[in-house]
Amino acid sequence: MPVAAGTRYMREVNTAAVLTLLRTVEHTSAPELARQAGLSRQAVSRSLSDLGEAGLVEFLAPVRSGVGSGRPAQRVRFRAEAGHVLGASVSPERIRVGLADLSGRVVAAHDTPPPVSEEIGSEVTARALTDAAHRVLAQARIEVGGVWHASIGVPGIVDPATGRVRFAPSMPGVTGDVLIRALGEATGREVYLDNDVKLATVGELWHGGGHRSMVLIHWGERVGAGVVVAGALHRGAANDAGDLGYLDLFTDAPAPDRGEDDAFLGAFEAWTGTGAFAALGREAARERGDHTLLTRLARPETRTATLVAAVTDGAPAALAALEEITRRFAQGVGAVRALLDPGVVVVGGPMARCGPTLLTALRAHLRRQRLDPPPLELSRLGEDAVVQGALRHSLDQVEHTRLRPPSTTG
Repeated sequence: MPVAAGTRYMREVNTAAVLTLLRTVEHTSAPELARQAGLSRQAVSRSLSDLGEAGLVEFLAPVRSGVGSGRPAQRVRFRAEAGHVLGASVSPERIRVGLADLSGRVVAAHDTPPPVSEEIGSEVTARALTDAAHRVLAQARIEVGGVWHASIGVPGIVDPATGRVRFAPSMPGVTGDVLIRALGEATGREVYLDNDVKLATVGELWHGGGHRSMVLIHWGERVGAGVVVAGALHRGAANDAGDLGYLDLFTDAPAPDRGEDDAFLGAFEAWTGTGAFAALGREAARERGDHTLLTRLARPETRTATLVAAVTDGAPAALAALEEITRRFAQGVGAVRALLDPGVVVVGGPMARCGPTLLTALRAHLRRQRLDPPPLELSRLGEDAVVQGALRHSLDQVEHTRLRPPSTTG
């Protein structure tokens, strides 16, 4: 725990040390804080006074231990409810919003399908996002002013420095800064926008056991990866590290049939995404005479969920499709293994709903490769990963700004 002595910054640094300790416990006492921080009782008292004036700590009634006759120690706690952060995920499937207090505890959440409109992704989606944000605030009974920071994850190529979406083939209407402008106006606070897979990686890193070396692969209609090196998200020189979907590993194979909707897919995701999985499922269902599955796969909006359920039920046609799609996908995981040698590869996104059956098939194909396969895991957070990453980013921003100890003099 960093503390300072003999400098003009002593009080600020010591207050930061006390605040850090307070945030790790439900409540504690001034003597215990002094012991853990290596500070004097007087220094801790000054720090607690500063934090109390800032509204970040609450002084609780003393608790007698039942031993001795001295005055019981003053107890204090960090006021996690002093402020809140908002995290959002906007995708073609859902709009999800979560609200967390300063400890990271989610106090309200709301998710809804995106609006069905010719203008989807523009002002219509922006209004749906702000409506979802207002709903979580109402659910938690928090005023707009209680939001200290907000973050949004969206699919596509994003410039996080400006909050502009440069390219989003699955949601072309969200290009530009329409989402951060709308949410910023609704909350009156700074809003951060980033690629959804990168924020999902931040969320997984937060809740996933502290991996120092990790690759999270989002496996859905589009395929992308978040790369963690030395315990931190690695973005690359152009913020494009992890664009796995654009690898071309099947140059000797005939190109898959592409409809109008997947014209912007990269080579790898065209071969391994949920669209390819559905095509393989239809082919396997025809070959095996599974007319029930074939009929259900005719509905594009539910085809992935249909195949995932069929895999879970052990339907032969679905398992055959899974066998082929994991064989293809193993080529991309092998490339990740050869270039990065990660400590673990975490699989998230819609395909991860196939569960352990998917990992078993994928491991079998990876064992046929020259290099030892990396450890594989399913995402711990599932569909909540992007929102959790957005909340973590906002908490980090609050920590660097609002949770810095108040400036002191003397």
